Amino acid sequence: MHSDLLYHIALTMVPQIGDVHAKELLQHFGDAEKIFAARKSSLDKFPGIGTIRSESIKTFSNFQRAEEELRFIERYNITVLRQTDAGYPKRLLHCYDAPSLLYYKGNADLNHHKIMAVIGTRSHTDYGKEMTGKIIEDMASHHVLVVSGLAYGIDALAHKAALKNKLLTIGVLAHGLDRIYPSANKTLAKEMTTHGGLLTDFMSGAKPDKQNFPKRNRIVAGMADATLVIETQVNGGSMITAELANNYNKDVFALPGKTTDVKSAGCNYLIRSNKAALITSGKELLDFMNWSEAPVKKKAIQKELFLELTAEEKMIMKIIGEKETASIDEITPRCNFSSSTIAAAMLNLELQGIITCLPGKIYKLL
Repeated sequence: MHSDLLYHIALTMVPQIGDVHAKELLQHFGDAEKIFAARKSSLDKFPGIGTIRSESIKTFSNFQRAEEELRFIERYNITVLRQTDAGYPKRLLHCYDAPSLLYYKGNADLNHHKIMAVIGTRSHTDYGKEMTGKIIEDMASHHVLVVSGLAYGIDALAHKAALKNKLLTIGVLAHGLDRIYPSANKTLAKEMTTHGGLLTDFMSGAKPDKQNFPKRNRIVAGMADATLVIETQVNGGSMITAELANNYNKDVFALPGKTTDVKSAGCNYLIRSNKAALITSGKELLDFMNWSEAPVKKKAIQKELFLELTAEEKMIMKIIGEKETASIDEITPRCNFSSSTIAAAMLNLELQGIITCLPGKIYKLL
């Protein structure tokens, strides 16, 4: 496992081999080590690679840096996610330029059943601050996971509002996990690692350089079901994220503002050009996304009254019901039953129409 990951990290370091090339090569050769071991003639003929990129692969020698990254990962207990891993954000797989590797520090499920990106300007108005808080407050009872970029302004407000309303929140970084930028958000970031997480496709040591932010933005847009733009200028970075979300066929929403307000000019443009749907409240967004369904816990309790359930099945129902959804990794440690007993109980609950399995082995009450 370590050997394979070492070569996979190294592959992300090879000049002129991006995420698209890496994905195609991995699908063809099976693993990263085989790519480096392949004959140059084979790489030369591979579609999209050619002689220049194959030369980059064959002459790459900085495996020591990949080994350093492995030690960093182990030291700080960082989760590394490849596209074939169960924990990799499945929504990203539908994006042609999905990251080959992701580095993650946190406890939230990246395949959460409802994910919303909230983005906006670094220099927000009082209106933007107020609406960010109100909209995310509306999400609280619907267990929406909030994603943003941990930047100054709307990003930080979105993360803070999510934490205040006991929602999980993910910060996507434009640098490695060895630092936090801006440094003013260090305390916020620390809290997020236990109530959400920090995610990046950059190795440790990578600085928050200007060219890294569009790469960061593609993850924000790609891993969410919907992107909400609170405030932005026409040439703001949030416009890049909104454009990416549109290109990924994701739902985009924007908060309208005064026609004379520069901070809302980008939002107004997105609405006017039909690149974003106009919303004025969290409820409108929830309705649009069909996330406004009534709570499901009572339905399950009613079913329980008419069914003969075992102690194991009742325990599993209780665990899932507490959070509305739960992964198998969350359920197993809380049950004093064998793995086979848990599996049998969950299968019976599914067959009786009490629970259902969502992508990422997440279970939900029906």
